[in-house]
Amino acid sequence: MSLATGLLSRAWVRWAITAVVVVVLFVLPLQLDEYTNQNLARIGVFAVAVLGLNVVMGYTGQVSLGQIFFVGAGAYVTGYGASHDWNIVLVFVASVLVPGVIGLLVALAAARLGGLAIAMVTIALPIVGVPFAKRLSDFTGGSQGMSSAFSNAPGWTGLYNDQWQLYIVLVVGGAVFLLIRNLVRGKYGRAFAIVKDNEAVAASMGISPYRYKVLAFTVASLIGGASGFLYMAVIQFTSPETMSFGHSITLLASMVIGGAASILGSLLGGAYYVLVPQWSNDIDPNLTELLQGALLLLTLLLLPGGLATLPRVLARTLRRTRTPDPSERRQTPSAPPAPGRASVEETPTVGGIPAQSPTERQEQA
Repeated sequence: MSLATGLLSRAWVRWAITAVVVVVLFVLPLQLDEYTNQNLARIGVFAVAVLGLNVVMGYTGQVSLGQIFFVGAGAYVTGYGASHDWNIVLVFVASVLVPGVIGLLVALAAARLGGLAIAMVTIALPIVGVPFAKRLSDFTGGSQGMSSAFSNAPGWTGLYNDQWQLYIVLVVGGAVFLLIRNLVRGKYGRAFAIVKDNEAVAASMGISPYRYKVLAFTVASLIGGASGFLYMAVIQFTSPETMSFGHSITLLASMVIGGAASILGSLLGGAYYVLVPQWSNDIDPNLTELLQGALLLLTLLLLPGGLATLPRVLARTLRRTRTPDPSERRQTPSAPPAPGRASVEETPTVGGIPAQSPTERQEQA
């Protein structure tokens, strides 16, 4: 009975915390100023992008340097559909499926490769994507890019644009994070972890490394498309530079700094992607890349697991400081021997035989 009560109480606590978080997220956009709402919306956009990269790199251990390509592809599909008055649900589905199909085709060819080979394949995506987007000017707007204001707040809501856009990010991004959280905590997540640790062991257990690599890469592509939809909803503009290789490297650094194989790390990575360039530009625009590189090096040296592991590292450090070193502990002194009696350790020996006193020898004689 006590066990059932404990489980019930824990369930109620989880539901209560969830309800509080939902209420806070609902009220938050109404209380914040426009600049803060826009920043939070951008953080949500790139947190979803980092989450997709985390699925294929953090959880499955596959090198992917082209995740930003799928974000850009999703943004272009969103802009095209919105500018042609597609239904918003159809726009979202298309912006997710098109990058997903491209990712599946790439994964079918690249998943059998490993190490530098798959890295080179994924590097080609943003490198080829930029000139390709410029050439398809009828679809992408060419070098000038394309804009779409489909995410402006409807009049019946009574909301400002920044509030409405933040709600879109919270709903779509929250759904994506919830789905991936359930995915990585289930059997697929366990299979990803086994493939990441040792592909030979995975194969011996009946887990196909090839299939799960393809699955992880495809899921990451779908998430990239969802991030592209949110990107167009918040930024309302995209161009070929959106999918440039430099942005892909920044996205990778965001995942490393936030924390690989971590849901929280993806959120922190999104915050890094948005806020750190802003702060470094305020200090000195010429030092932006230098400061970002220094932060990456410091994180790798001090927190190899990313910022998401900071609470665990601090807790472990506190436990070490509170626990005394066993070598420094004082041993409990042994009780002194009774008067007139020598302890066993203090009895003199001759050739390993206990020596006898003169009195004992006279008694034996």
